[in-house]
Amino acid sequence: MKILNLHAALGGNRKKWEGHQITAVELDPKIAAVYKVLYPKDELITGDAYEYLLNNYSKFDFIWASPPCQANSRFIRSGKNRSPRFPDLKLYEIKIFLDFNFKGKYVIENVIPYYKPVIEPSAKIGRHLFWSNFDISNFELKQPKNFIMLGTVAGAVQLKEWLGINYEGNLYYNGNHDPCQVLRNCVHPDLGLHILNCL
Repeated sequence: MKILNLHAALGGNRKKWEGHQITAVELDPKIAAVYKVLYPKDELITGDAYEYLLNNYSKFDFIWASPPCQANSRFIRSGKNRSPRFPDLKLYEIKIFLDFNFKGKYVIENVIPYYKPVIEPSAKIGRHLFWSNFDISNFELKQPKNFIMLGTVAGAVQLKEWLGINYEGNLYYNGNHDPCQVLRNCVHPDLGLHILNCL
């Protein structure tokens, strides 16, 4: 199967997908470089996922998108030093685009937002919401204690072990000083495999 993995980051969702032709798109060059080491057989595009989707969606059988979630997270609303910001509603744009243009199967993953979802999700599993055009059955997955609060180098080591994703050093999003953020954003490999099996 030809799979497009958008907003691929470290490819947690993709880790256990074997025997497929996978194209990954990741905007951050440092994160993309780690992805390439982890999955050297995948075709990797370092660039804008939305632009790539628009120009290439018809080449794939299955599309997975995990657009940035920070602006939608309930966590962004907590803490006295957090400034208000617009939610990122691109995930709904992706869904509408795929519903009206894509003939294959898709899933869009994001966190449970602080607002009522604009479009009702197809499934809720743990801290994730999924929008898909196929049925996703329930799945139990334990996550580390105080998962959201992990923000140290020791926490990053713990999350790497939990995910089974290993790389040297730490990765950070745009000016973020939390070495766990890129790891917390991963969909656990067992959940990624479960969803592919549902398909």
